[in-house]
Amino acid sequence: MVALVLLGQVLELRARAATGNAIRALLDLTPKQAHRVGPDGHENDVAVEDVVKGDRLRIRPGESVPVDGLVISGTSSIDESMISGEPAPVAKKPGDPVTGGTINGTGSLEIEAQAVGSDTMLARIVKMVAAAQRSRAPIQTVADRISGWFVPLVLAISVLTFIVWYVTGPAPRFGHALLNAISVLIIACPCALGLATPMSIMVGTGRGAREGVLVRNAEALQALDKVDTLVVDKTGTLTEGHPRLIGLDVTEGWQDTDVLRLAASVEAQSQHPLAQAVVRALKDRHRDPAPVSDFASQPGLGISGTVDGHQVEGSKNGYLMQFCPDF
Repeated sequence: MVALVLLGQVLELRARAATGNAIRALLDLTPKQAHRVGPDGHENDVAVEDVVKGDRLRIRPGESVPVDGLVISGTSSIDESMISGEPAPVAKKPGDPVTGGTINGTGSLEIEAQAVGSDTMLARIVKMVAAAQRSRAPIQTVADRISGWFVPLVLAISVLTFIVWYVTGPAPRFGHALLNAISVLIIACPCALGLATPMSIMVGTGRGAREGVLVRNAEALQALDKVDTLVVDKTGTLTEGHPRLIGLDVTEGWQDTDVLRLAASVEAQSQHPLAQAVVRALKDRHRDPAPVSDFASQPGLGISGTVDGHQVEGSKNGYLMQFCPDF
């Protein structure tokens, strides 16, 4: 019985370690260092733990945002899919907030730290996951109450079994009585009753965190089996989290494959999710992008370039109207 109890504790520790990987994965979203800008404009690398509120930080293209802050100079687009599930980067300009753990796009930003350490949104998410793993579901209280009565009852039955076999059993009576009394303890040991619920909570919340689902507490997890209607956010939940080109609308005199090749050739120079969707659509048709010259990119607005003698513009409608007023 002692061996079974110890085995249960080992399994619980292994489950706790496995689900702890989800928390560590969330923490790994933030960089270990930040580029702090001094009053003289000089940059020096410091540990994220040394960043304090009010520090000016430089976010280079492709880097993760180290802390929650406010953009004070520069323009760029930031991938906030870890929070919203929305694959399209969000344009950022001076005055806009940024969240630690999100990924900067092609522009360079200078931000002012607003929340650091345990005050960042990512740190609060990690705390929520850890608290949910430590929380107790209502069913666990019932299991503990049952165990409180079940264990003394099993011990009493085991003692009674020993007495009955010792009085009426065959020789050697003591050996048979002891064997059957221990058998009752082993068979009726309520180890699983006390371990099943906490292990289920830890594994469930940890697996959910890896899939981007945060459980507020164990009570909410238990109540999930009574849900008959689920309302979810479309983006990144019901969808795959990245866009896909599903159709083309071209003007008369053009073939859709030719238009797609021109657009994909320019979009191939960009890392924007919408641009990559256009490139994937061309490759699905077993065509390759053409060489591009005079490529230019306006963060948050659009891109342009020359392909096979054609000037190609890929941008938002408002920005596109500058080049094609009749569009």
